[in-house]
Amino acid sequence: MAERVLMKGNEAIAEAAIRAGCRHYFGYPITPQTEIAAYMAKKLPKVGGIFLQAESEIASINMVYGAAATGTRVMTSSSSPGISLKSEGLSYIAGSDVPALVVNVQRGGPGLGGIQPSQSDYFQATKGGGHGDYRMIVLAPASVQEMASLTMKGFDLADKYNMISMILADGTIGQMMEPITFEDAEVATYEKPWALTGTEGKRKHNIVNSLYLKPDELEAKNFERFEKYAIVEENEPMWEEYMMEDAEICVVAFGIASRVAKNAVVAARAEGIKAGLIRPITLWPFPKKALAAAAEKVNGFVSVELSMGQMIEDVRLASGCKKPVALCNRAGGMIPSPDEVLESLRKAQKGEY
Repeated sequence: MAERVLMKGNEAIAEAAIRAGCRHYFGYPITPQTEIAAYMAKKLPKVGGIFLQAESEIASINMVYGAAATGTRVMTSSSSPGISLKSEGLSYIAGSDVPALVVNVQRGGPGLGGIQPSQSDYFQATKGGGHGDYRMIVLAPASVQEMASLTMKGFDLADKYNMISMILADGTIGQMMEPITFEDAEVATYEKPWALTGTEGKRKHNIVNSLYLKPDELEAKNFERFEKYAIVEENEPMWEEYMMEDAEICVVAFGIASRVAKNAVVAARAEGIKAGLIRPITLWPFPKKALAAAAEKVNGFVSVELSMGQMIEDVRLASGCKKPVALCNRAGGMIPSPDEVLESLRKAQKGEY
């Protein structure tokens, strides 16, 4: 039976994680995601789970690594500077091919920056996140409802592909409250014969590690991993299209920026500007096919971002650089208004990119 409740975005992530079978959380407080840890601290022990506030972000991600190696559903959350501290651990988890869920509720940067919402961690998330050759599945919610549903989806994808799934949210959606619905659903289960669960004298020892001292072995492992990533790129892209049927200008935006952009598209249509929106839900794998198809019929693109322009590079690549791409952006914790996006669409209508 569906349950409808009013929740803050961060709390929706935590509740969804528990419902998805997560019983281990390791983290460290940092604004604007601390409510996730607070919710887990209150609720996890009541369902037989373990909440542990580590002494640092570095400690917490390595605890995640250890728990993930046992095959249990485990997560951590942080905000931009904290994710940077976790980057070495993220690489170890990816290099060991174990599943985990990581949440980044972004704040302005670089450096300590500010606590206002941002999307300036796009490169960090979609291009790996730490050292070495690897990828993470990156999910970008645009509502409190999606904070919940994509958390559940993230756990499933992590288990399906033995990868890290990252929820790349922003401070606005983390802090805002909206009514959401939790549907009753069975928790998906995946066979994990590699997990460190104890042999009980019935099987050989499992080894989980990312250390391959022979370069040919490491190379083979990397090629094997990227074969898996190619399957993810083929099967798992997610996106939303809005008023794209006859669009002459395509707005591309994710997260809170996509909600602003959608309002701007409606306003543009009222002025006779045929604008539409493609909202990437997976930032990796990026919805390349949707952008490539749009490039065949629109006159140009407008990338709306809470950064100095990062996703715009993927928009250009996915569209084959066939059409011009303009950037409408605010940075440092600022959010573009619908009027600012509309002005970019007016310029695009005139061919000013």
